[in-house]
Amino acid sequence: MMVSALIERELSAAAFPIREGVFVAVVGPSGAGKDTVIGYARALFAEESRLEFVRRVITRPSDAASEDHDTLADAAFAEAEADGAFAISWEAHGLRYGIPAEVDWSVANGRVAIANVSRAIIPVLRERYANLAIVEITASPEILAERLAMRGRESRGEVLARLSRSANVALSGPGVTSIDNGGPREAAGERFAEVLRKAMAFSDMSGLI
Repeated sequence: MMVSALIERELSAAAFPIREGVFVAVVGPSGAGKDTVIGYARALFAEESRLEFVRRVITRPSDAASEDHDTLADAAFAEAEADGAFAISWEAHGLRYGIPAEVDWSVANGRVAIANVSRAIIPVLRERYANLAIVEITASPEILAERLAMRGRESRGEVLARLSRSANVALSGPGVTSIDNGGPREAAGERFAEVLRKAMAFSDMSGLI
């Protein structure tokens, strides 16, 4: 937690929102393929130092069927949160999620940070990061239901309830890009890659001002 505390002290002199870099918030319903699209871009830009693909902390064990993340038990997560380990944290579907505090430092130093987040925290992100790009990954309800069923984590009723909750939350405000991931992975991946290229170009220009 010493690194997190240092970051907090360094940033305390500058008021939020954090400027210079860009935070790319990837949102969308479960089953839309957010991790797949992010993974495509991570492989495409493997040598690009200006991009940071954020590794989340989740109160869920990591497995081959889910994203590569760090795992903390509920009590350890709460302790880390109290110690300032997270820039942003939230709760969804009975789990807790955290974005490491180091992300603030990356954005403040002109990098582009990419993270899979809940759309419910978009207002908080707008207050924290001056340059926020929101990418909504979508797919048809039929595709979403099929993908969630294939995971085998939830019953049919739980899948339907999850889809219903997602449908009731609409995005609004500037900087929102919607990408349909119901087709080939490459098609959605390339559209997302273009968003990241624009974010890098914006960050480069911001650093010159």
